[in-house]
Amino acid sequence: MPETREERLSRLLAKARALPACPGVYLMKDAAGRVVYVGKASRLPDRVSSYFIPSTDLGPRKQPMLEVVEDFETLECDGEWEALLTEARLIKDTRPRFNASLTDDKTFPYLAITMREDFPRVEVTREPGHPRFAGARVFGPFVRAGALREAVQLLQRVFKFRTCGLDITEGDPRNRHFRPCILYNINQCTAPCAARIGREQYRADIERFTKFLGSKRSVMLREMRQEMEAAAAAMEFERAAVIRDQVRAIEKLEERATRRDNWQPEAETLMYVEPDKGLRSLQKVLGVERPIRCLEGIDIAHLMGGETVGSKVSFIDGRPLRSEYRRYRIRSVDGGNDDYASIREVVSRRYREAGAGHELYPDVILIDGGLGQLHAALEAFQTLDARPPMVISLAKKDEVVYMQQRAEPLRLSRSHAGLRLLQSVRDEAHRFAQHYHHVLRRKKTLEEE
Repeated sequence: MPETREERLSRLLAKARALPACPGVYLMKDAAGRVVYVGKASRLPDRVSSYFIPSTDLGPRKQPMLEVVEDFETLECDGEWEALLTEARLIKDTRPRFNASLTDDKTFPYLAITMREDFPRVEVTREPGHPRFAGARVFGPFVRAGALREAVQLLQRVFKFRTCGLDITEGDPRNRHFRPCILYNINQCTAPCAARIGREQYRADIERFTKFLGSKRSVMLREMRQEMEAAAAAMEFERAAVIRDQVRAIEKLEERATRRDNWQPEAETLMYVEPDKGLRSLQKVLGVERPIRCLEGIDIAHLMGGETVGSKVSFIDGRPLRSEYRRYRIRSVDGGNDDYASIREVVSRRYREAGAGHELYPDVILIDGGLGQLHAALEAFQTLDARPPMVISLAKKDEVVYMQQRAEPLRLSRSHAGLRLLQSVRDEAHRFAQHYHHVLRRKKTLEEE
């Protein structure tokens, strides 16, 4: 006899109350095991159980979720900051139907120090993978953007680094006649733009700043707390409150991950080439008459002990359009790893509707693999009424391009702009297929340890 609604919610409530009292992330799932909502909690049992209390009211947008939730899964986190990062990552990867926030392309910020310049600058950015940050020392992501910016302003008073975007070269005679900005006048920058400091001395200040970021900030915080207590004892309460807020801002620097944790690969991955240059080079080498605007990549991945999934990513004018990314749970392969059958299924499911004019249709389709994978995709198009566009494949071992109606692969130099754009699309399709499962697997491994 199937469960009644009351029995189902009672079962879920009991399971929620038995959760460990720690920060974490929860994934609500429907009867088919699909994730329909992702949320974070400072204490898992308190937050998750609140959904299943009979009197709960989740509002008009989320209340219907209770009619479809059959189970939930949780991931324990080291702190609220990690729960926030995990929630954002899983929402971007799974795009649950009942999540309205965090489904866009916005990412958490980083702090970058451009070490390849004569006079490195400090910048808060959401694009650490941008070419201008090549060789930079990057910290983060940070979960509190406002606190990060405030902390940078406070630390600039101590380390006096520059935050401007000027190109400053040691020994440039124009520097001596340059008028520094107000930050020099208020003693928050040493004005390398006006030759007020030498390269070696400035870089020594930057090294101290990077060491401060990479280590405990206990000495500075202890001095600031002593200053706050002294201000309070002197009844300078406004001054004490200002210092208190400054202490909190610097403490927030601890609420961060590192790039090796791979929380935001779409922001951290260095783009291989400028999009416009890559598209022009690709159009020429493929012999396409019209400019290439829409390029899609397809990859097959075998995950979580054998589960096979396909991914489709879309690039418009050489840049990722993540709202058009899709995952496909492969249905046609019962066990085993049949990439060819999986590609045929993904191509059929994706382009049946697109070819009928119901969805965006690409100019070029890139399949991850060699000649066999390309033939599998073309076979799928033979069963569709849709016209096949330019379909190519990119073999990862040799990085050669296979094209329809061409016997020999296309061999491009590793620096070719068109090839590098294809590599970006291929790698993004692979990342998108894998990352959701990587997050789950990593957390499960940590829990088992």
